[in-house]
Amino acid sequence: MDALIKTTINNRIGYITLSRAEKRNALNDYVVLQLTEALVSMYNNEQVKVIQLRAEGEVFSAGADLHYLQQLQTNTFEENLADSAQLAALFRMIYAGPKAVVAAIQGHAIAGGCGLATVCDISLSVPEAQFGYTEVKIGFVPAIVMVFLIRKIGETKARELMLSGKLISAADAVHIGLINEVVERDKLYQLADTCCLQLIQEASGDSVRRIKQMFAEIRHLPLADALEYAARQNAETRATPDCKKGITSFLNKQKINW
Repeated sequence: MDALIKTTINNRIGYITLSRAEKRNALNDYVVLQLTEALVSMYNNEQVKVIQLRAEGEVFSAGADLHYLQQLQTNTFEENLADSAQLAALFRMIYAGPKAVVAAIQGHAIAGGCGLATVCDISLSVPEAQFGYTEVKIGFVPAIVMVFLIRKIGETKARELMLSGKLISAADAVHIGLINEVVERDKLYQLADTCCLQLIQEASGDSVRRIKQMFAEIRHLPLADALEYAARQNAETRATPDCKKGITSFLNKQKINW
């Protein structure tokens, strides 16, 4: 299997790069598998505190590639279900995993590629990039990312984007809360690194893990259950080494070394 993903580690940032520029970083089962393996490796590596997702070439990701789409036509239902479950697991791993994931989006993010941008914790983009879920135009549905998009931007805009399949600008993507910020191309990776380093230096790793876990769990709970769950998290966190260290450093007016 060719290496479709590149990984490096520097200054506690784990870089995961889509390396399929000649195919516009299109997604297939091998890309999803290698992305999943790279994430697991970064999550388990104590030298990595924050993950940055990048892509080579002019396009961040154009979604599923043509050969892959043709292959799906001959799959059995069970094969397609297993394949879909693999993508769902990847998206959940990014969305709810124990470390923050920052996306540096240097080009268009379409369909499954837009799904990747959707599930990252912080997404930064160049002005020229366009975003959209175009599956409806080929008789498909953006089923898996829908679960996350509704949580992120609400049902009104999610319906509009997914039913129309239209593309929107990076500025509009910021306006509706799909991504976080637009920055000129020559400053994209600098800003992404700065964002990652800020999380490394100023945020407790245990707090980040708990916050991401809570985002994943709270929304489906009834109000009373959500508050009970939140109170338990609050109480458990107070006993953690990170919290004790943070409060002691704050009271002693010392810089916290995370």
